Amino acid sequence: MADSSSSLLPLCEKISHKSYVLRTVDLTILGLLFSLLSYRILHMSQYDNAWLVAFLCESIFLFIWLIIICVKWSPAEDKPYPNRLAERVHDHDLPLVDMFVPTADPVREPPIIVVNTVLSLLALDYPPNKLACYVSDDGCSPLTFFSLREASKFAKIWVPFCKKYNVRVRAPFRYFLNPLDLTDDSVFIKDWEMTKREYEKLCRKVEDATGDSHWLEDANDDFEAFSNAKPNDHSTIVKVVWENKAGVGDEKEVPHLVYVSREKRPNCLHHYKTGAMNYLLRVSGLMTNAPYMLNVDCDMYANEADVVRQAMCVFLQDSKQSNHHCAFVQFPQEFYNAYTIELSFLQSYIGRGIAGIQGPIYCGSGCFHTRRVMYGLSTDDLEDNGSLSLVATREFLAEESLVRKYGSSKELVKSVVHALQRKSNPQSNLTNFIEAAQEVGHCHYENQTSWGNLGWLYGSVGDDTNTSIGIHMRGWTSSFVSPNPPAFLGSMPSVGLETIVQQRRWATGVAEILFNKQSPFIGFRRKIKFRQRLAYFFVLVSLRSIPELIYSVLPAYCLLHNSTLFPKGPCLGITVTLVGMYCQYSLWQFMRLGFSLQSWYVSQSLWRIVATSSWLFSIQDIILKLLGISKIGFVIAKKTMPDTKQVYDESKPSQGEDDVPKSDFGKFEFDSSSLFIPGTFIILVNLAALAEFLVRLLWSSGRHGRDGSGFIEACGCVMVVLLFFPFLKGLFEHGKYGIPLSTISKAAFLTVLFVVLSLGE
Repeated sequence: MADSSSSLLPLCEKISHKSYVLRTVDLTILGLLFSLLSYRILHMSQYDNAWLVAFLCESIFLFIWLIIICVKWSPAEDKPYPNRLAERVHDHDLPLVDMFVPTADPVREPPIIVVNTVLSLLALDYPPNKLACYVSDDGCSPLTFFSLREASKFAKIWVPFCKKYNVRVRAPFRYFLNPLDLTDDSVFIKDWEMTKREYEKLCRKVEDATGDSHWLEDANDDFEAFSNAKPNDHSTIVKVVWENKAGVGDEKEVPHLVYVSREKRPNCLHHYKTGAMNYLLRVSGLMTNAPYMLNVDCDMYANEADVVRQAMCVFLQDSKQSNHHCAFVQFPQEFYNAYTIELSFLQSYIGRGIAGIQGPIYCGSGCFHTRRVMYGLSTDDLEDNGSLSLVATREFLAEESLVRKYGSSKELVKSVVHALQRKSNPQSNLTNFIEAAQEVGHCHYENQTSWGNLGWLYGSVGDDTNTSIGIHMRGWTSSFVSPNPPAFLGSMPSVGLETIVQQRRWATGVAEILFNKQSPFIGFRRKIKFRQRLAYFFVLVSLRSIPELIYSVLPAYCLLHNSTLFPKGPCLGITVTLVGMYCQYSLWQFMRLGFSLQSWYVSQSLWRIVATSSWLFSIQDIILKLLGISKIGFVIAKKTMPDTKQVYDESKPSQGEDDVPKSDFGKFEFDSSSLFIPGTFIILVNLAALAEFLVRLLWSSGRHGRDGSGFIEACGCVMVVLLFFPFLKGLFEHGKYGIPLSTISKAAFLTVLFVVLSLGE
């Protein structure tokens, strides 16, 4: 029998990570930046335009650092206690949870990856009659549907196996990377071998179907809806792949699995992933109407079996500090197959800092949402007990208001009313709602409704940040939970073009928000804290790419032009101390997270490369959009499966680094994209400046100490070369690791112009 005192313990606690040492270092760096700028102001008249340009760039760096200090001043996270939840709430009393898995391209997002994500969700440690998984296929691929149908058959073996033996990693492709442990349990060995054989059969079926499309011609009636369908021109398709009709919560049960593909026509706006998420919100509302929803990218499998229970600890917290005001619970994004040290670093420090204000930013995956919040409620619409206020009841539940906001579907309106009133839908077969689900999937259904202003918000390809701001502006808080091992693990593209393109889309998407109604600059009467606005501003500002680019070529310009960039004499100590302290501080923070010196160096390098490529081109994208010249598209990042021969230690939490082959560690892949021109230009300019400086030293030894540029500026060039070292290697590599000749030629032309215009007397 549980200790009675445990009933008084909270289901979730907010853990503060405040550190006065870190605050002191942050403020010291801020003071050094102020000192450097003050020195530049006092000596502005003594130097040329390079001094002024450096002052402007460093002013922006100072402003960004000031925002960073404000954002991470009071870092925190929520710590759930699932064991206390089990003592307090019986399984049959746990709330329903709908799980959303969006996919859009069976080539860039292979179905076997989607299948593994779905299988990991179906096998979660949560009553199966309380779960439903909805897969949105925006590519309308019969291959994806076929793979899910086959996966549902394997799930009847996989789910009981995971729960019987308490398997932690419940994505089969990761679990079976491990060899079978030596054990005396012959029953386990037999079950393990049988389950692995069945998974291999599933993989072969999916692989055979991927390589040969003729099977579709002999397919049964289930595939008739795909016969004339095209990715951007097809009718709504809703298929109940598996329905849990038993519904008693037995461990051998498999949760609901539903395949949907909304209608898409060439001349109709479909809002990319955001539109798909809103369709999932409507379909799930019709079929199961769970009060909570989990959004997971198709390559982001559940790495911790009790992740739903962890989220429920936050939502069901009965303390006065956190109850109905928590809109969503965000788990950090971790990856198993790519070099993502910088992302881990940002989530650990910046992410926890934002979590200590009004709550973390929604990151697009690994997030549990509250359905009522997604239907447009604000904190002002609720009474203290969480029920709708009288004003909100009149505003939301009036029939005219319901139709105007949510559309003309009577079944959907009924489910919305139930959700807003915290009532569950009457239990019914899922197939009874297929016709209604098809109706709310029509491409014109959202016309003249509030969809896009509620649910997932339209107006930016950065739908996650856009939606997150909208939620926080309505007064809601959010929760950051960072368990060890990570709750979800995903796939990232290889370092190179795919990463740069993905970062460009992210930067462009968040930059769009600066110019729409969710901008942190407007709506100051809304219920969002000032520091939370600064947090969003820090995320949104990709304009810092311009000073990053300029500062990368300033040392070269000063060497070539015989001008001074850094202070001379004793005041040079300000710059040296500032650079040295920042490097040691960031290195210490990386090593504190368990990363190596090499990880820190590669991360610093990639950060500058992304800033001067992806972020730079995102500014171009925004300008062209604002001028009406072009629209911003949604580019899907290519997902890949890891090498199945690799041995994975499931007792060790993955941070990405250990899963990268050492031969490819930190390597950069190139192609002829214009995205690589800035980095190539930067490396060539700095090499040219260093070459000119060395030649000058050789030819005029004894006269090199003239007024103007010198060794300090040369050291600056060396530092830039080290930061852009992948481009230096790319000049001499071949194949995918070499910079194409066309890119080198364009960058060389720009370099010659720069050198000619920069040369002094």
